[in-house]
Formats: sequence, structure tokens, C-alpha cells
Amino acid sequence: MAQYDESGSIGKCYRRGNAIGIPFAVTIDDNTLDAGTVTVGERDSMAQETVSLGELAVYLQERFLWHCGLTGDML
Repeated sequence: MAQYDESGSIGKCYRRGNAIGIPFAVTIDDNTLDAGTVTVGERDSMAQETVSLGELAVYLQERFLWHCGLTGDML
């Protein structure tokens, strides 16, 4: 799911995603253009982490596997 929101209220977007069970949210903002990073929000812990675009796919793969109780060795 992708959603564009220019209101600046990212917290409400996170809460809507949490309510329907989306485990991770990736936020693209001004830092994405300037520094090449995104913010990844995790539903269960409510933690947010800044991740470089080059590492995003591996980061999400590791988190999805962990979220499902799997490891990379199990693939």
C-alpha cells in the first residue's frame, strides 16, 4: 500500500496502518532526497529507524523474516 500525505502528520498515517495490521511503514521525506535515507516504523515496538536506500531491501527482508519467526537460513 502506498499513501501520499502532505499534511505533515505522519503519526496519523502510522496509526491508520497499524490499525489494519501493516507491520512496517517506510516514510520518504526531505531527508530521502538530501541524504538518501528513509524512516522505517515498526508496528509492534513503535520504534523508528533511519535506513539508507541502498540497505532498505535487506533491512526489510531481515525484519519480515524475524517477524515471521524465520531466519535467512530457513529460505
